[in-house]
Amino acid sequence: MQKIGILGGTFDPPHIGHLILAEYTMEALKLDRVLFVPVADHPFKGDTTRTGIASRLAMLKLAIESNERFTISYVDIERPGPHYSADTVRLIQKEYPQAQLYFVMGGDNLRSLPTWTRAEDLYRSCRIAVMRRADEDISPTMHDHILPNLSEKLDIVDVPLLSVWVSSTHIIDRLAHGLSVRYLVPDAVLAYVKEHGLYQNI
Repeated sequence: MQKIGILGGTFDPPHIGHLILAEYTMEALKLDRVLFVPVADHPFKGDTTRTGIASRLAMLKLAIESNERFTISYVDIERPGPHYSADTVRLIQKEYPQAQLYFVMGGDNLRSLPTWTRAEDLYRSCRIAVMRRADEDISPTMHDHILPNLSEKLDIVDVPLLSVWVSSTHIIDRLAHGLSVRYLVPDAVLAYVKEHGLYQNI
């Protein structure tokens, strides 16, 4: 059975943290591929996406082009929002009916999972892969009293390297102040940002 990871986000911009997260997940869980799922309308971030979907897609393609096991899914772009993870997984399952899906998230998302729309539908339709940083106090059973049997569908992967986390907000702040983001984003993404003058007037 094919094993596929699902990594959603605004990717505004895509950075090395996204790539490390995808690579570590793929290695730890022996996935065949990772789908990057850019969102056009994030249910929590609202209208805070700074860059249009065309530019975010172009940057994401550049970011993942060197890894043949990384793929972009357009499932959340080709339908009206708002988009919820349970729906995203359901649609991807239709595309890959024989695959075991792993929804990838960080420890902060696991902590907030009980507040997600239709959280039970999400973990009943796939496994949840949680990347745990060295300083995170999370466990597989932490929500079992709220979300029945969640721990049975949870895979926690320790990624101490990600304790020094790179965020899009940090990158955008540095760009807005004319500071270097070299090594924080792939060179091709940085070239695109400079060529198109992105994040300069934030």
